Amino acid sequence: MSTTLLPPLPRRVIPNETEMSKTKVLVVEDYRPLAETLEYQLQRAGYDVSRAADGREALKAAKLQLPDVIFLDVDLPILSGVEVCKQLRADATTKDTLILMLSALGEESDQVVGFAVGADDYVVKPVESYKVLLQRLKALLRRREPAFEDSDQVEHHGVRVDRRRFVASLGDEVLKLTKSEFQLLETLIRQPGRAFGRTELVDAALGEDTMVLERTIDVHVRALRKKMGDAADLIETVRGIGYRFRE
Repeated sequence: MSTTLLPPLPRRVIPNETEMSKTKVLVVEDYRPLAETLEYQLQRAGYDVSRAADGREALKAAKLQLPDVIFLDVDLPILSGVEVCKQLRADATTKDTLILMLSALGEESDQVVGFAVGADDYVVKPVESYKVLLQRLKALLRRREPAFEDSDQVEHHGVRVDRRRFVASLGDEVLKLTKSEFQLLETLIRQPGRAFGRTELVDAALGEDTMVLERTIDVHVRALRKKMGDAADLIETVRGIGYRFRE
């Protein structure tokens, strides 16, 4: 099977296996200074961090990126954090995602509501100690470790993706993929049958801040299909929309 690689896109770096094993955290916070501080502290601690600034954007990012943990502000524009939490828990793809709520509302009744809709932890703002916050995050992750081990690997139609080891395989053969190809395949295979738009796949495979044309994703899909050989038709083209992994 051919493993010829396309020329690398500008500003993209292929990470090593350790970098790919980072826990994915989505920070949902509309107050930018706090969002930036959380992002900095989490990245400094070794987490892979993305951000959303309102409830609707949070739902879209959560279902696309499938983060391990969501830091969720309660007082959000468009959709409140409580409503976002309800919808995440009602969706099969995000129902087990760890959710740590952040709120300026510290009354017992407010916290009861947060836990009632499915939050795993509740932190009152302002955050007094980021060291303590990170320890609470680690405690949540330890509590959920068995579930993470199950969700790290996904297999469908003989194609297996292992997020922690950064390994994709077809039967007994390991596919030699770039970071972008790996993330593209992982995004598609974790929700088989779902049609992803090109913009969604650019965000998932290349990063939300990457300035590229939507058609760039077609180049990555062609390269991925070539490496998948006889299984290439598992990645189906959805005319006028984008791509999906065969259900």
